[in-house]
Amino acid sequence: MKMEFARVNLVLAAAGFLLWTSGCSAAPTECHFNSRALCVFEGIQYSLGETWMDNACMQCTCLHPVGVGCCETVHRPVDFPAYCEVRVEAVTCKVSLVQAADPRLPCSPGNDIQDPSHGSLQLQQQLEG
Repeated sequence: MKMEFARVNLVLAAAGFLLWTSGCSAAPTECHFNSRALCVFEGIQYSLGETWMDNACMQCTCLHPVGVGCCETVHRPVDFPAYCEVRVEAVTCKVSLVQAADPRLPCSPGNDIQDPSHGSLQLQQQLEG
């Protein structure tokens, strides 16, 4: 009984370390642990310590027999204008800022792209200045 408890604690400590080190290089990323998940993804069975990337850009680690731990692999920008939004491409995990009003258009804060909803106010400020 003590041996099994020590083994589970060791696996949990290793899982915590893996999850912590996978997302500490820049902006905080989110990690999740599921004690009921199986180490299977797209029909492939994984063993203790093996990792895989899921369809939501999450890197998952098999922590058999205690579950699966997954962490985001993308670093989302946190400081951008309200008229922009973050988009993550599912296949490439590429992050980009797009205009919320028209997601087909890029949003580049600081490059003279103004908030389209406040165009008349900015024009007025330019005329006064």
